[in-house]
Amino acid sequence: MFSLKKLFGKDERFYDLLEASAQEALISTQLLSRYLQRSQAFTSSADLDEFIQSRRKDKRITQQITEELCKTFITPLEREDIEALSLSLYRIPKIVEKIVERLSIYPGRLPIEGFQRQAALLSEAGEAVVFMVKQLRKGAQLTSVREANERLQHAEGQADKVMLNLLKELYQGPYDAKETMILQELFEMMEKAVDRCRDSGAVVFQIVLKYS
Repeated sequence: MFSLKKLFGKDERFYDLLEASAQEALISTQLLSRYLQRSQAFTSSADLDEFIQSRRKDKRITQQITEELCKTFITPLEREDIEALSLSLYRIPKIVEKIVERLSIYPGRLPIEGFQRQAALLSEAGEAVVFMVKQLRKGAQLTSVREANERLQHAEGQADKVMLNLLKELYQGPYDAKETMILQELFEMMEKAVDRCRDSGAVVFQIVLKYS
């Protein structure tokens, strides 16, 4: 049945999907924190499956957003903004899955506390992203989005400091050249995950500025 509401993009489908994608991104960061808190060796296929399923679920959401954009004449936000935000959100669980894959095959000594510090900041950044995405449904809530973006920027800044300290500990610690190279790459991937959250927040902030 033909629907003017659907035609003019007045329904909530895109907000629902974007919020679901942001929530899935946050879930992936929380899974990583729990993963790093476990004492057993990181070899459980069940553990890895959690991340794979989270990433696949977010991919399905991203695909659904693309399909809805093709079917909807007028959208509540500009199409390029929806596409940019959808893609940036999907990149979060994608890189988290890659991090866990690398951790699961690394046989050497793992400075677990360092990874846990990074993971905590990553989850903090993920929470800020979820909050910001939810504000889109409410309209141009510039003040609240700006405050959340500042929290996100703070988390990224703290992550940069943690990264520098971890590299210092790594260079001065009891690691051989091979371990140093591998661990440095893993630390940088964790930092990149926080950057992915920052990128999503930047897209939301730009959208809100456009409509405010």
